[in-house]
Amino acid sequence: MNKPLIVITGASSGIGAATAQAFSHAGHPLLLLARRIDKLEALALPNTLCTQVDVTDRAAVNSAVQQAEAQYGAADALINNAGVMLLGQLDQQDPSEWQRMFDVNVMGLLNGTQAVLPAMKARRGGTIINISSVAGRKTFPGHAAYCGTKFAVHAMSENLREEVADDNVRVITIAPGAVETELLSHTTSDEIIEGYESWKESMGGAITPADIARATLFAYQQPQNLCIREIVLAATRQQP
Repeated sequence: MNKPLIVITGASSGIGAATAQAFSHAGHPLLLLARRIDKLEALALPNTLCTQVDVTDRAAVNSAVQQAEAQYGAADALINNAGVMLLGQLDQQDPSEWQRMFDVNVMGLLNGTQAVLPAMKARRGGTIINISSVAGRKTFPGHAAYCGTKFAVHAMSENLREEVADDNVRVITIAPGAVETELLSHTTSDEIIEGYESWKESMGGAITPADIARATLFAYQQPQNLCIREIVLAATRQQP
């Protein structure tokens, strides 16, 4: 292949799917991971291996990466995009929703990172891109557990960046504000959903997955000796 392999988790919809399309258009072979393989295959991208994987399954993530690297060569970038957003008031929320968010948003990110990082360090090159959120930089009502996971993503990303800088491996955090994706549909509180939709309307609409994909590709395409450590992007009228 002309260009190196890119691994993207949570690629079946939203930011993940848009990012897959952007990197494919740029000429990269892809490993796309998600639980809904039909959605991955429906993207119909060339030079792409679609694998049904839950990122909380460490062994499955490792196996998928090994299979893709055997076919396309070493993974030059991992985009940790898989995530769930289950909003709720802490005194009312089902604890299983807290667990699911920490399993996917935190442990899933660690699983993906560990699957590619040793080889990146050994060859002294590579990029880890973690899709976090503005909710990883400030808090919002009804977001306590979700913010906890995204604050963790920010902290782990910066800590890892410091650990691997001397190995010439880049770690980049992408922190979107409100984005038009299906994430909100997983929330079970109608009141919170209505409030969130009203908030998006107040800013003239949220940004799109394609906006995030362009920013991610831009950060990746910089020379290896340049690390854009964090990109925060939101609708101009978004407050906060």
